[in-house]
Amino acid sequence: MRQPVPALLVSPGQREVLESVARSSSAPHREVVRARALMMAADGLANTAIARALSVSPASVSGWRTRFAEEGLVKFAQVRQGRGRKTTIPQEKIDEIVDLTLNYRPAGETHWSCRTMAAASGVSKSTVQQVWSARGLKPHRVETFKLSNDPNFEEKLVDVVGLYLNPPEKAIVLCADEKSSVQALDRTQASLPMVKGRGETMTHDYKRHGTTTLFAALDVLTGMIISQCMPRHRHQEWLKFLKTIDRQVSKDLQIHLILDNYATHKHDDVRAWLDKHPRFHLHFTPTSSSWLNLVERWFRELTDKALRRGVFHSVPDLVNSIQEYINAHNHDPKPYVWTATAESIFAKVARGRIALEKIS
Repeated sequence: MRQPVPALLVSPGQREVLESVARSSSAPHREVVRARALMMAADGLANTAIARALSVSPASVSGWRTRFAEEGLVKFAQVRQGRGRKTTIPQEKIDEIVDLTLNYRPAGETHWSCRTMAAASGVSKSTVQQVWSARGLKPHRVETFKLSNDPNFEEKLVDVVGLYLNPPEKAIVLCADEKSSVQALDRTQASLPMVKGRGETMTHDYKRHGTTTLFAALDVLTGMIISQCMPRHRHQEWLKFLKTIDRQVSKDLQIHLILDNYATHKHDDVRAWLDKHPRFHLHFTPTSSSWLNLVERWFRELTDKALRRGVFHSVPDLVNSIQEYINAHNHDPKPYVWTATAESIFAKVARGRIALEKIS
């Protein structure tokens, strides 16, 4: 006659953990059932009785007891190698899905979706998603890029990155640019407030009440913004903004300006004024390299947080809203920390050029 299995030895600390898992509503079902089985085994119940109570096989209960006796709770949540669900997707089908994703497009469309790929490869949408997720493939997404053709790309890049990583002493580094044609858009009807189960809504159409141009300079060290809104975007307005910077920056500091190659920045009148103010030093980013200018990141935040969902009844209303956002930002500024070295950027650009050459 088979001897009854002795009660499972469980320490007070282990039992506390098992009770927590057994009561959990978020833990995987297999872990909850196993925790309950181990507690019943600790209470002296037989494997068959535990199996009946939990609707599992006696062999499963016996295996759980053996593993707990050997390992305790160290690997409780891990599925042993060779256990669990086996893959049901043949490797040939996986290779086919990956090949179609990387090298072909659906007829008449620009990119694959789970549905179109499932139809083309004869599998389910969930299978397609499994394959894509495992290999990091995201055909529904597209990112923009452009490699600079500036003949002085390397020289300008080293100059700008050097200011970020090793700024000069007794100087301020400012990233400056203009956000032109910011529209004062007014919705045709009042927006509806957010309620439970529905986000805030606004009409798709709008009224235009004019535009303004925001001139902004970001202090790389502190994150502070020097700004000025003006109705037009010419060298005269740029010169006014330079004078604003000159007034607001301490006279004992040299001013290093990082900016793009827009013509207004190099106008003869601007050059003449700069000649009379030698503490200004201009550093131009390479063409098609706006990502090198940190103020562009701040412009993006301004758009996302204050402009895109804003309702402006006039240009002065728009300007006031922009200034309100800048005041709040300057009250608690946070600088952007540049970490990429010139060498790492050169390597990335080189890889991009090689990839383009292969395509062309």
